[in-house]
Amino acid sequence: MIIVNAKLETNSSNISKIKSEVELIEKETLLEEGCQDYAFSVELNNPNVIRITEKWDNQKALEAHFTTPHMIRFQSVLSDNPVDKITAFFYEAKEVSPQGLDMEAFE
Repeated sequence: MIIVNAKLETNSSNISKIKSEVELIEKETLLEEGCQDYAFSVELNNPNVIRITEKWDNQKALEAHFTTPHMIRFQSVLSDNPVDKITAFFYEAKEVSPQGLDMEAFE
């Protein structure tokens, strides 16, 4: 499984334009083969920071994602509304159960 943790930092003008594209890219990406989860969020303490969390079956599925029309469109939106900083970390992971934590208590 591949986990992506990305962060976009920008200004209030550009963030509103970027956020307007988020619904489309989330919806389309979640339909992609190999995508288990794909979500955007805005930091509570800094509304000019967007976090992107992704979960993919494998590297091949993630690489295919970068060639989709909706991802190319999103990259164009970012180019038209430049961000101050982008960081992205990619992890190969396996899911584990946390020891001593009763997950049923949260259901």
